[in-house]
Amino acid sequence: MGGRPMILEVALLQIKPGDGHRFEQAFPQAEKVLVQAKGRLSHELRRCIETPDRYLLLVRWETLEAHTEGFRGSPLFQQWRAVIGPFFDGAPVVEHYEELRGGAAA
Repeated sequence: MGGRPMILEVALLQIKPGDGHRFEQAFPQAEKVLVQAKGRLSHELRRCIETPDRYLLLVRWETLEAHTEGFRGSPLFQQWRAVIGPFFDGAPVVEHYEELRGGAAA
């Protein structure tokens, strides 16, 4: 990483009403694609308690470019979208965050 902070991709995924269970069943296949992405450090998927068809995908990348240029510009991204894209109810809201402060609580 060369001293550069890792980047956190935050993707809000709105799934078509009633398709949440099928989306969750398909996600492991999409995960197999995502873990192959160069620069991907880790990821997690969370379901919203208040809005069950809404999911939060958090992906840690070595750099912003690893996601925006490397992954999105690769055939892996096409495979990824082919698996989970049909479940989306509109385009995901994707933002990237950098860490300002870290460490364990005192």
